[in-house]
Amino acid sequence: MNDAEILVVEDDVNMQRLLASQLTTRGYSVRIAGSGGEALKYAQDGLPEMILLDIGLPDMDGIEVCRRLRALYSVPIIMVTASDTPQTKVSALEIGGDDYLTKPFHMGELIARIRAVLRRVSAAKEQASDQVYSWDLIKMDLDKREVLRDNVPLHLTKIEFELLKALVKNRDRAMTYEQLLLAVWGPGNTDVRPVHVHICNLRRKLEPGLTSPRRILAIPGVGYRFRGPQDD
Repeated sequence: MNDAEILVVEDDVNMQRLLASQLTTRGYSVRIAGSGGEALKYAQDGLPEMILLDIGLPDMDGIEVCRRLRALYSVPIIMVTASDTPQTKVSALEIGGDDYLTKPFHMGELIARIRAVLRRVSAAKEQASDQVYSWDLIKMDLDKREVLRDNVPLHLTKIEFELLKALVKNRDRAMTYEQLLLAVWGPGNTDVRPVHVHICNLRRKLEPGLTSPRRILAIPGVGYRFRGPQDD
């Protein structure tokens, strides 16, 4: 993510110039804020990918700036301070800082920390996207445990949700009756009749009015398969 924009919040002009030069040389886009108030305004106008936040600012404590940012945004923040006391570090991290760096620091260490935090954020976003599935007018969010059709909630039972979850996560692959029973009802269940009943209810809720299912397809004698939209 070397094209990421970094907001540098630092009141020392020489440090501003050094950081801007070093970060720009490495391919980052840089904005400079000389005070906490200016940093909050910049964040409101448009969030950067990361904030490099000095704790010692002229108008307000960097800890307070971080607290206000965290109340509104999830942008990653690396705290920078001349103080190396454990309490300062604990305060910076507890208030929402993603990492902490003590002045004076080696520029290589700063760049390494920036890259590490941006990688973590990128990985978290990818993981979050893996929890949301969309097809037709349907959106299924596994974390929120909700299914929407055209932004209107569908009221699925717990079993219906778990069945759909198992099918969607294994989309375009056959799920046997045994696999579905294990995923939804747990071990020791062999009666496949509830699977058929709940699949029938799911189809009615997901595709009302259709005489033949388009997404949840039966595989006679085997189980079911969720047909992904890429197969359309």
